Amino acid sequence: MKKSIFIYTLWLALPLVVIISSCQKQLERINQNPNEPGTVQPDYLLSNGIKANVDTYWGNEATMEATLLYVQYWSKIQYTDPDRYIPAAANIQTVWSNFYAQGIEDFTTLIQLGDSLPNPNYKAVGLIMRAWLFQTVTDLFGNAPYSQAASIQQYLTPEYDKQQDIYTGILAELKTAVQLINENGDPIQGDILLNGNMRLWKKFANGLRLRTAIRIADRLPDVSKAVFAEVGIDAASLLADNAENIQLNYKASPNQNPVGRNRETRNDYRISKTIIDKLKALNDPRLTIYAAPAKDTSVHDLIGVTNGLPVDSAARLGFDRTSDIGAVFTASTAPAVLFSYAEQLFIQAEAAQRGWLSGSAAAYYNRAVTASLKQYGVADSLVNKYLSQPAVAYSSTNYKQSIGDQKWLALFGNGLEAFAEWRRLDYPQLKPAYAGVLQGKIPLRLTYPSTEQAVNRENYQGAVATQGPDVLTTRLWFDAY
Repeated sequence: MKKSIFIYTLWLALPLVVIISSCQKQLERINQNPNEPGTVQPDYLLSNGIKANVDTYWGNEATMEATLLYVQYWSKIQYTDPDRYIPAAANIQTVWSNFYAQGIEDFTTLIQLGDSLPNPNYKAVGLIMRAWLFQTVTDLFGNAPYSQAASIQQYLTPEYDKQQDIYTGILAELKTAVQLINENGDPIQGDILLNGNMRLWKKFANGLRLRTAIRIADRLPDVSKAVFAEVGIDAASLLADNAENIQLNYKASPNQNPVGRNRETRNDYRISKTIIDKLKALNDPRLTIYAAPAKDTSVHDLIGVTNGLPVDSAARLGFDRTSDIGAVFTASTAPAVLFSYAEQLFIQAEAAQRGWLSGSAAAYYNRAVTASLKQYGVADSLVNKYLSQPAVAYSSTNYKQSIGDQKWLALFGNGLEAFAEWRRLDYPQLKPAYAGVLQGKIPLRLTYPSTEQAVNRENYQGAVATQGPDVLTTRLWFDAY
């Protein structure tokens, strides 16, 4: 009897379902705006995707309140919790959400549009930008949604891929992107990063391939070696000089650099004492570029702030008696560098040292240091003087220190990449924050956002079981030593 009642009730409900479905379709037709395009425009998608995600990459949550402090480029003189390794949960959530919802989703759509238009150059650019974002995410968090992350409608709770699989997947996607690019094909619009220059997009993709290959050099040396054998010595496929640095050139408000935007309302950051001391010890001509004089004119030296001071100790130093970061990084129009010629040369130096590239590792290293100095307009005479110092000279017996120290100096401002390379190379040898809360340790990752524990709990737990505890000090797979 109960079964008959259920069937009868279901049968009665069917006309109602049909009516509701019909009404919904009718409402959708009525609510369509004839003055708006029915499909996403790739140029708008590309412009917004680049701007939003470079803002996150170079901005407050991922960089100013985290990685720039961890690698001791910047320090805090007020509200010092982040500098003591107490991140705000909201900041971690913002980084994760922005990269996945605003970035990976948008660039996946761009890839699909490249197929449907068809315009392979849009697809290639989408693949490159998405690979750049996936690398950023896994560098920060470790295991992360990758293979299912771009199909959110199909996978509402995507699985976490192992970091090894993410890196090898990125290498494959970047290779595909390079093969898709047609420099003489249909142009792309909305490219605020490289102005539609497909030759530079190809060089960016190859640069990211080298970056990824060197990141996994201690874990998958054969994979890395194969990448360098393919593109590592092909000068035509790589950046040629500083003029080809991959960077977003910001403009005036509302399209200003996120660091400049931050400075419009507050200024609780200072340059770290760690990097000031290093620049001074090496008589480095970048000192007066990286650091700004104190506002108090009675202070005749550049004064950095120790990382991780308690609030009261930091406040006593005085806002006007300590050095801010140089204007070349804090101006509203300061560029956000995503990949530089200097970084490329440091990668090649290490590959040559490992025997994966022909040529002298020391020669690549000297060119890398020179490129970094010339990036900021340092005169040739000062470049030569700097390179002649024994403390700067390349050491093949401890190449990780030589490359690690100078790469750290060259990447100043790019906290995310510097944080990854500091963990991998273990140089420079930084001291933990003065009043840090990690028992004398420096963070090695960001923790997963709390929403993942709530809405994707099973996959989150699997990732933690594989990778290790979800804490700041868990060592990631790529960080072998």
